Formats: sequence, structure tokens, C-alpha cells
Amino acid sequence: MNDVIQPDLKGALKRLKLGRLLDTLPERLALARQQKLPHQDFLLMLLGDEVERRESNAVTLRAQRAHLDPTMQLENWDSTSKVQYDHELLNELASLRFIESHNHVLIVGPVGVGKTFLAHALGLAACRRKYSVIASRADKLLKALRHARLDNTYEAELRKLLAVDLLIIDDFGLDAMERSDSRDAYEIMTERHRAGSIVITSNRGPDEWLATFADPVRAQAAIDRFTSNAFDLVLEGESYRARQKPKLKRATRPGQKAKN
Repeated sequence: MNDVIQPDLKGALKRLKLGRLLDTLPERLALARQQKLPHQDFLLMLLGDEVERRESNAVTLRAQRAHLDPTMQLENWDSTSKVQYDHELLNELASLRFIESHNHVLIVGPVGVGKTFLAHALGLAACRRKYSVIASRADKLLKALRHARLDNTYEAELRKLLAVDLLIIDDFGLDAMERSDSRDAYEIMTERHRAGSIVITSNRGPDEWLATFADPVRAQAAIDRFTSNAFDLVLEGESYRARQKPKLKRATRPGQKAKN
């Protein structure tokens, strides 16, 4: 095989929207020649590269649309940190079976222990499995719904939150809600009960959420539905954020050991 790519081949690949194959085609041609690959195996290798590239791009796009932090991946979680939690439960959640069975997840703990990290990590894992995801802080989500009422897009905005496979609500129960916010929180928790999964992070337990709702009756109904169908992942210990702080690498003199 010749490693020189013909202009006609370049043009044909671009017309077929396979132009990215040109990035690795010279290497693949050389590999095929060295291993004396049959034409069919060579074609399969090229198409495999393209499938992998497109799937990676699709995951990236789903994560961007979901507003997920791409650095918060389960493989980046520092399991040596002094944060205590149920490791077996986290492994179960990482399997994403809770999404398949329309269960919820409550990640609760003090400030800084990694609640948001794990919620986004589960969201990114879901994106890789081709689930649809939306992630938002609770205050931003409720504010968006308030604005949607003003420009007559409320129904469409609410449908988006109800239709996704996984809805992640970060920092829930921090502030007192207006009456319309209480109705929206009730609507989301009620409509997604056993119909879609929710991951909620909070530094308050569900027993403290009741006081943040404007309507106690709706509050009790929403909270009962959520908690009755939710796994509880409790995080305790020192701030996880302290381990993510940037470290200054100091210059060392000859013969001197580097300080961390």
C-alpha cells in the first residue's frame, strides 16, 4: 500500500463526511503494510476509528448540553481522601442500574466533601451510556422556571426537566422557596416519581427540607415520594476540595530534596 494519500481519496472522504480519517490514515496505512492486513481488516480498522471518534464526540456534546463538569469523572475521584462513605453503594450507583429502574439518589454531607463531584461523575457516566442528562444548581433551575413563566415557555421548560433520563439538582434545600418554586419542586418530584431518576445533592437531610417549602402539604408529598425511592449516599469527613487545591512546585538547589 502507498502511504501517499491521493487527492481524489481526500475529496471522496470529505464528501462522505469522513475527513477526520485523514488525521490517522498515514499511520493506519503503514500499520496495514507492516502487518499485511487483508483489505477487509484494514477497512474495518478505519471504520472502527471513525465510530470511536464519533461516539467520543457525541459523549462530549451530551455532557456540554447537560452542563456537566468534564473533569469530575469517577476515575478522577480520590479514594484516598479522608471522606467516609459507603463504597459498596457508590459502586452500585456507578453501574447506573438506578437509572434503569427509575430510582433516585440523595448525596448528602457537609460543605466540600465532594457531593457535586460525585453527582457530575454519575452524570458523565450516564452520558457515556447514551442517557440524556440535565444538571443544574437548585436555585438556577427554579429561577429558570420563574423566568419561563414570564415569556410563556414554562410548559416547554418543564417538559425538558421531566423528559430526561437523569436530572441532577445540586445544592437543594439551602434557601427558602417562593410559592411558585415550591409548586415547581413538587411538580418535578411528583412527575418523575418512578418515571425518571433524580440525583439531589444537599448539605441538609430531607427532614430539614420541609421548612424551605412555602406549602407544607406539597412539601411532605414531594419529599415522601423522593425519599421512598432514593438511595442515600452519605459523605462525612474533611473537605475534598482541600485535596484539589493547586500546589506550588518550588525550585530546589542541587543536593536538596523537593518539598511537597
